[in-house]
Amino acid sequence: MSVTVTIRKGIEADLPGVHALIVELAVFEKAPNEVTNTVEDMRRDGFGDQPIFEFYVADSVEKGIVGIALYYTAYSTWKGKMLFLEDIVVTETLRRQGIGRQLFNAVAEAAKEGHYKRMKWQVLDWNEPAINFYRSIGADLDGEWINCNLSEQQLQQL
Repeated sequence: MSVTVTIRKGIEADLPGVHALIVELAVFEKAPNEVTNTVEDMRRDGFGDQPIFEFYVADSVEKGIVGIALYYTAYSTWKGKMLFLEDIVVTETLRRQGIGRQLFNAVAEAAKEGHYKRMKWQVLDWNEPAINFYRSIGADLDGEWINCNLSEQQLQQL
């Protein structure tokens, strides 16, 4: 099935559709019970007094929000201001139609317009379609760094 999409900056009213895609991504990544973020959390964090993320949506007249690209500003001590692309999600039935590429390009354009020194993101080592796409655009895939995380509970115990 093919649909026509418009790529645009996300707005607060998009958050229920954005959250639904985040849940869909968690299922795809074999972690369906890991999403604890809520629409209200996203409303506060993206549209409160100090917004900490932005996003683009792929909006379809027929189906509503069918894709998202969520990103935020990070800082490299070596390079300076960088854009971190947290997630690109396209609903499963519409993958492989170029929607993800359109979302990626919108974020890359935001990085250029914002004079970011670097754009960074992660990809799961088993997500071959995404890996192939990133290779096709000339991205450096760095296997040297190890990701480190502390959960909310671990932070409290620290």
